[in-house]
Parts: sequence; C-alpha cells; structure tokens
Amino acid sequence: MARIALPTTPSQIRLASSIAWSLVLLASIICSTSARAENDAFSEGEKLFALNVKPVLAEKCFSCHGDDPKEIEGGLDMTTLEGLLKGGDAFEDVLIPGDSEFSFIMEAIRWEDPDFEMPPKENDRLSEEQIWAIRDWIDAGAPWPEEHTVAAIRDQYAEGVIVQTSGALSEEWANRRYKEEDIWAYQPIKDTELKTVDAFIQRRIDLEQIDPAPLADRRALIRRATFDLIGLPPTPQEIANFLSDERDDEQAFATVIDRLLADPRYGEQWGRHWLDVVRYADTAGYSNDYERPTAWRYRDYVIRSFNRDKPYDRFIKEQIAGDELYPEDIEALIATGFLRMGPWEHTSMSVARLTRQQVLDDVTDSVGQTFLSHPLQCARCHDHKFDPIPTKDYYRIQAVFATTQFVERDAQYLDTENTSGFEEEIALYDKRVATLKETQKALRKKQAAAIGAWCEERGIPVASESELRSEDIPEDQRLPRNYGLTNQEIGLLKVQGKNLQRINGELGRYEPTAFSVYSGVTRPAKNSSAKFSMPQDPMEGGEIEASHILTGGDPFSLGESVTPGVFSALPDSNDALQASEFNSIPESPDGRRAAFAKWLANSENPLVLRSIVNRVWHYHFGRGIAATPNNFGAMGKKPTHPELLDYLAGSFAENGWSFKTLHREIMLSKAYRRSSNHPQRNRLANDDPNNESYAYFQSRRLSAEEIRDSMLFVSGELNSEAGGIPIRPEMDLEVALQPRQVMGSFALSYEASQNPEDRNRRSIYAHKIRSLRNPFFEVFNQPSPDLSCEARDASTVTPQAFSLFNSQDTLKRSIALAHSLIQNSDTGKTAITQLFSKAYG
Repeated sequence: MARIALPTTPSQIRLASSIAWSLVLLASIICSTSARAENDAFSEGEKLFALNVKPVLAEKCFSCHGDDPKEIEGGLDMTTLEGLLKGGDAFEDVLIPGDSEFSFIMEAIRWEDPDFEMPPKENDRLSEEQIWAIRDWIDAGAPWPEEHTVAAIRDQYAEGVIVQTSGALSEEWANRRYKEEDIWAYQPIKDTELKTVDAFIQRRIDLEQIDPAPLADRRALIRRATFDLIGLPPTPQEIANFLSDERDDEQAFATVIDRLLADPRYGEQWGRHWLDVVRYADTAGYSNDYERPTAWRYRDYVIRSFNRDKPYDRFIKEQIAGDELYPEDIEALIATGFLRMGPWEHTSMSVARLTRQQVLDDVTDSVGQTFLSHPLQCARCHDHKFDPIPTKDYYRIQAVFATTQFVERDAQYLDTENTSGFEEEIALYDKRVATLKETQKALRKKQAAAIGAWCEERGIPVASESELRSEDIPEDQRLPRNYGLTNQEIGLLKVQGKNLQRINGELGRYEPTAFSVYSGVTRPAKNSSAKFSMPQDPMEGGEIEASHILTGGDPFSLGESVTPGVFSALPDSNDALQASEFNSIPESPDGRRAAFAKWLANSENPLVLRSIVNRVWHYHFGRGIAATPNNFGAMGKKPTHPELLDYLAGSFAENGWSFKTLHREIMLSKAYRRSSNHPQRNRLANDDPNNESYAYFQSRRLSAEEIRDSMLFVSGELNSEAGGIPIRPEMDLEVALQPRQVMGSFALSYEASQNPEDRNRRSIYAHKIRSLRNPFFEVFNQPSPDLSCEARDASTVTPQAFSLFNSQDTLKRSIALAHSLIQNSDTGKTAITQLFSKAYG
C-alpha cells in the first residue's frame, strides 16, 4: 500500500486547507444551479460577496491586481477566485476559504504588516465595516458566484426581496466565531425552575459536596446588615433590641432590614456605590481642574432616588434623557448631570474638534460600562477583537449623543434640597475677595506712584500703563512692562487675578442652576470655566453634527456615515428597533436620547437587567455573580451562577425594578446570613479557594468612607445633616498647603470648613477635587474619580496603620469618645463596657 505524506509545516497545512476548500467550493458550484431551482435563495456568503465584497475589491483592488493582465502587481490576480487561491509572488496563502485568521489578505487590508499595507494610500484605506465584510465572507467559505447570480442578488436587494441581516446572535453573529460562553450576557434572560436564591446556591453546594457554614449569630448579622445598608455600625440599643426579639431569626432579621431600608442613611451608602461607577467629582480635572459648582445637586439626586426606591428603569431614563422625556421635572433635569460626570476641559489653547470628540468618546464608554457592563472604547478604532461590538455599533451609539450639548439650566431648588449654609459660605468668599482686592489695590497704588515719578522725570503727562506702552511711542521711550514692581509682586498680582477669576466661577454653587444638557446644534466651543447658558433656539447658531465612523478613532479622518443606533448583537435590537415600547431612534437632534433611554430601560434588554442585579449582589457579597461588574464581555469573568443571575434579573423587572425588594430577597437568604467562620476552612482552601459556592459569608474590609464615618459616629461627633453644598473635612496640612498649578498659576490652598459640625458630616458630602485627593481616603483605597470603579480594592499597607495611629483625626476622635464615656459613666468598668459596646457591638 502506498503511503500518503501528511502535511506537517504551516505552509503545507495552509495549502492543504486551500485545496480542500477549493474542492468543496467546486462541488457547491456544481450543485448550486439545481438547488436554486428548488429553493430560490442565496447563502449569506453569496449575499456578502455580491453586495459588499465585490464592490470593494473592484473599487480598491482590481486596478492593480487584474484589470490589466499585462501589469499585475506582485503577480496577484484578484479578479477571480482562482487568482486569489493561487496567491502572488510573495505569498501563496492570500485567501484560505473558511479561515480569515490565516488568510494574508486580512493582514494586508488591516495594515498589520508595514511592508504590505493594502490599498497603499491612506485615502483608499478600507473602513472597518469593509474589512469586517471581507472577513465574514472568507469565514463563510469565500463563495464567488457567477455574474448572473451576482446580478440576481443585487436585483432582489434593490427590490427589497433580500434584506441583509443586522446581527441577531442567532443569525449573523453566530458566524463570527464568538465562543458561546463569551456571549452569555447577550442571550435572552431565561425563566428558571428554581425560585429562591438559596435553591441555586444549595444546588452548587450539593454538586461540590461541601457542607455550608452555620448561620451567623444575631450580633454578627445586625452588624453586617447595618454596615451594608447604611455604612455605619449599629448602636448598642439596636443590637439589644434585635437580641431580645423573641420571633424566629428570619422574621426578626426582616424587621431589621426594613428599618435600615427606611433609614435616610441608606441612600447615602448606596448612592456612594453609584457615584463610584459614574465617576462623580466636584471639579472637571485635567490641568485647570475647574470647579463644577452645582454638581452636588446630581449627587443629592442619586441619594434621594435610592431612598425613595425609584424604579431603576425610571432612574435610567432620567439620567440619559430627563430633559427630553420629563422637561418640566426639575429632578429629571438635574439627573442628566450623569452625562457630564467625566473629566473634561476646553481652553483657548485646545482644538475644539478634539475636545468635542473627547466628550463623545467619554459618554459613549461611560454609558456602556454603567448600564450595559461593557467597556466600549476598544471598538472606537476597530471592531472589538473579543466581543460582538463592531466599530459601527460604537459610532451609532455615539451618534445618539452627537446633538447633546452642555448647559447650566435654571432650576429652582426643590423643597427636599438642603440649601443651608449658603450665607456663611458666600460671606467667606466675600472675605477672600476683599483680601485679594486689597492686596491688588496696594500693589497698583505702588505701581502708579512709580509710573508718576517716571513721567515726571521725562517731563511728560502722567498716563496709564497701557497708554505709556503704546506702539506709537518709540521703543526706547516706552514704559517698561510691569514698571515699579518686583518679580515677586508681579507674580502675586497674576496669582491673585487668576484666583479672583476662579472664585467668580465657584460662586455659581449658590445659584439655582442644574449641571445639565440639552439637545441641539453644536455651537462654537467655549472655555470649560465659562457658564454654558441655554440658547433661545437650540437649533440656531451652530450645526448639526454628522456622525461618521472615525478611521483609527481620529476625528479628522471621517469614514462611513452612521445613524443613531444600538447594539446590533442583542436579540430584537436590529436597525429598525422594532420593539413594542418605542420606535426607531430619530436622526433629528431632539429625541435621540429619549428613544435610546427607552431601549436601555426595556425589560427585554438582558444586559441592563443582568448588569444592575450583579452590582447589587457584588456590594452585598464583595464579589459579583460575574466578578467584573463593568465587563460582561469575553475578557470579563464568567458568572459562577448564571441561572441565579437570570432569576434575579427577571425577578427585579417583575417587581417594578425595585432596589429595596432586591435587597430583601438577597439579605433574607441563608447565603447572606451564613457565618464567616466555616468548620472545614482547610478543606475549602483546596476545594473552593475563592468561595464561589458561597459555603460561608466572605467578610470584607470597610471602605475609606465607612472608616471615617464610623469613627465620627462612635465618638458622637457625626453630623447627620443630609445633602447640600460640599463640605471640606480636615486634611493633612502638608497636602492641604501644597501648591497646585492651575490656569498657569497657583490655586488657593485647601481650607477645611470653618465649623466642626460641617467638617464632621458624612464623607459622601466631602468636596471631591480631582487634582487634590484626601490622603486618608486615598490610603484606604477610595478610587480616583477619573475612571469608573466597578469594585474597590482592599489592601494592607503600612501607611494605613500610620494614618490611624498618628493622624490628628484619630487623636480628636479618641479624645471626643473618651470625654463622652467619662461624662456618661459612673465607674471605669462601665466606661470600658460602653467603649466596647459602641466600637465593636
């Protein structure tokens, strides 16, 4: 028997693959005529070739590779399938049907090889959509139908008989080689047989043959729940009431949960989680770090929303399109501050198109991470390499916000908003302004005297500095610049002038305006320190931005134009948006965000529902069911209990998108009520080292804010006043007094609030300055407001011990607590008992 030599080298394997696919293709062509006679249909690959691929090859490639048989560049004829399969002088594996990864044509059109960038001219470079179409055609077997078939496909397309699919996962996306486990988040939410949290958890525990930990005792449970829901420890009286409750543990604990959910401090704790994700700060960041005077109203809106148990679908709509959907609701106008939370800056030295694009990129990615658990920036320059997010989807979502403009809207204060302290703060600013102006006046007076003497010496009339420096005066007779002042005095005048400018902007904090947006044409760019006023006619004085795919993400390299849209990979999210609750996203400026918000807040949107219930689970257990709450893509963590996630998502929608109902269901489960001590911890370290079975409750570190707030709470100094303008806690003087370069000058030093009562309010109300982080918060892992924080880090580092043992804050809290104990105790023993009861429960 003759032996057959099997291909072993990569080139041999590619050649064999090419030959095999050619035979398959030849067989399919032979059979295609009779098949079409029975079934007048075309494959997706044939439609791709006729409608997308051949037009691109004809326009971009044929002129050099085949139109003139006498001059074929590189020996590669691209006008026929045979020519492509044969390859050129440099490469044989130009096209391998069914395998775009090893087809060299993909490297060439993506410009991945510097020596083979095709087409070679930048202006002729293929768009991401064109590259995408060629890739999909190759993976579909690279069919090359005859001309009469191509003509038939185009005729049927023109008549509307053929409609190109828009990307449902079950159809087009299935051909893109995404692994089924990587697109789990896009699948419709499934109804589940099990109907309780514990049923799903117990099934996993039984499968792994692990014994769960016993339930936690009441003392541990109330401490756990109180920190979880309000971010503070329980009082000795609250502990005593729970311990003495004669009802069974579950009933007694349900009463504790209801009390905590009704506590106004619940909104402060859970609002902080949301503000981590959306990157809340009171300043704009970058080099000038301009003040955002009324951003605090958005912070308080979030807190109120959680306290009122505002349905999450309404919460979404208000933040994305409150101005379009509820224009008469001041609360909804404040809510749209979400769209401006990211860092941003525009100055006279900035390029307007770049800073405008920065806004659009920022809000597109922020919406993706916050509501869809998908970072979208990877699709800005090219189709996402791991997730079913083509570049076109990225720019279609961005087009939703292309007509969104900044504005400080007139919005009277609500009865529920805290406006106390305005007079004291304004008086403090007036004092600062008076001091700065007095110094300026003295320096100008000194300079005027020097100029007067200079004029007298020359026998000329005394005039202003600007007049004496006129270009009409001979240069040797002109007044020297800044005459009469030392270098130090010149610098002081500049610094004070800049600080007066900043103070004028910061005084906007006390005006009834909302940090908001509106829909309209894009006007000439304004400095980011300026106030953005509402135009009389939003459609006049600018232009409607046309949305394009930006080649390489470059705002100066416009590719294919796009219309507003959504994720094409989600079921029922095609271009027409044929869902029951809303129509297609309009191309007119007004209404784009409203339609998009309805798409987000639709109970059929699986990403949104899975995203939010996973976040809530994460904050209760220290880890989400999917451990990367901002990333449900292929590079994120897969859910440990996917059916549980679907059950919670479905239940959340059925229960009116209620956070408090979701809290109750999670917290009343045995999984939440288990002890953090397990009798077989050594075995679990091997069998389940990450506690993915939830066999015991994973204890967690307190956050930076919880540590500070709890110290104030235990010492009796915590001011429970809610809402209002930001307060300034005490800060290490070395940090507070360090010079900050802004606006080409120095900013005023950080100054703590004058009254101890204001300094000692909850940390969520602290003035959050992007360029000046509070070192106490920073050392205990408070995240930077520049990036969305899906999960806070927990670390153990030496500066934490120094911050607690050596700081002035700790000393003051200790003295206040000791004084309180002495005042309220008859004996030393009583004082020690109270100390441990207050501090440790």
